Amino acid sequence: MNKIVFIVGMAGSGKSLVSDELVKRGFGFVRFGQIVLDKIKDDGLEVNEANEKKIREGLRKEHGMAVMALLNIPKFDELLKKSNVVGDGLYSWSEYKILKEKYGNLMSVIAVYAPPEIRYGRLENRAVENDKDQRFRSNTKKEAKLRDYAEIESLEKGGPIAMADFTIVNTGTIDELKQKVREILSEIE
Repeated sequence: MNKIVFIVGMAGSGKSLVSDELVKRGFGFVRFGQIVLDKIKDDGLEVNEANEKKIREGLRKEHGMAVMALLNIPKFDELLKKSNVVGDGLYSWSEYKILKEKYGNLMSVIAVYAPPEIRYGRLENRAVENDKDQRFRSNTKKEAKLRDYAEIESLEKGGPIAMADFTIVNTGTIDELKQKVREILSEIE
């Protein structure tokens, strides 16, 4: 049976790089936050941290803290029929509990950690050409810090990080990060 791996971590920790490495190894891909970006575009709003926060928190207020997981489960299930799956950007404790109940032992969680100052530096300097899905958006240090606080205080982000099956400390090179992913993948499979 195919496995599903969820990636959790604060902005700039390296979640997308870990997800990309799993995709290179044949995993299907779902980005939790794509729901937010799609709604911003549908509403004709500019993609920025203020609008993302407004939509993200609005969806959760209207539909509950597990909304991103619930809206993505059909995508996960469809991809699981064909391959292993990586879900990039698990946020809330409520999402974690719903997903754990649904997927049980098929599910693993990888937390990607980097200290705030390292993450803020990455976010300030981050820009990727042809990033049509806007996965690699820049933030100022102030924006990143505000986002950290909002995600911890309002979005229950600490729970999934604390309950992760694996933790990658991402303070080195991209090659070192990829090696850590390969080591975890050998345990998962």
